[in-house]
Amino acid sequence: MGMLLKQRTVNRVVLLDTEKISPSPYQPRRQFEQKALQELADSIAQSGLLQPITVREVDSGYELIAGERRLMACKILHMEQIPAIIERYDDEKSAVFSLVENLQRRDLNYFEEAAGIHQLMEHYHMTQQQVAQRLGKAQSTIANKLRLLSFSESMRRRMLDAGLTERHARALLKLSDEMMISQALEHIVQERLNVGESERYIDQIAQPVEPEKPKPTRLFVVKDLRIFMNTISRAVSTMKLAGIEVDTRKTEDDEYIHYTLKIPKKSAYKTHTA
Repeated sequence: MGMLLKQRTVNRVVLLDTEKISPSPYQPRRQFEQKALQELADSIAQSGLLQPITVREVDSGYELIAGERRLMACKILHMEQIPAIIERYDDEKSAVFSLVENLQRRDLNYFEEAAGIHQLMEHYHMTQQQVAQRLGKAQSTIANKLRLLSFSESMRRRMLDAGLTERHARALLKLSDEMMISQALEHIVQERLNVGESERYIDQIAQPVEPEKPKPTRLFVVKDLRIFMNTISRAVSTMKLAGIEVDTRKTEDDEYIHYTLKIPKKSAYKTHTA
């Protein structure tokens, strides 16, 4: 009976001092829009906090597990106490719960989601498959999300500010050169391309330009031997006109055609005077 009462005490809603609650070190969300926080604070001021936050006990007091926006909004209202549920979670379970809670509420952008997954893997030495099982996703989905972390911080901010989707970002990963990615990103933003148009555009510029192949040199082979014989005959005639005595002889056998030129040395080296 005592254990049952203790369990009920742990899980019931209690009022905790807001100053005794520290933020979660495993909170994957990094950006909180001030306008949305103020709207939440106004809603709490009008209707009260409808959903308590979730915390766990630590040496310094309490550590937030889920409900950081609600806690921030209550602090804006200078509320000294906030309704909370106390859970018994170790570090790993707290980190997984915080990520899952944000995913289910769709409070994370796709880069924060990827960073949260990476944090789980780094801090608790989880594999992609283990993270996938805890989050109820396919391992390939986890792998694709982690690839988003290859973008620089400035590129991530540009995509989010322009309202690009995760599919836009994944399409840009097809480009390996950072300069190409930056130029493609600006083109997509300026032209307001949807996902399909962006994918087609990126496929076009991702294809390497093949160098123009040199045109093959055509070698004309003349197979008619008479053309070459006529060339030799013209050369002999020219030599004779120049006063060089040339004796030619042509014979044939089964394998070869023999063409012999005989030029007397006295004829080849004699000089003429005008």
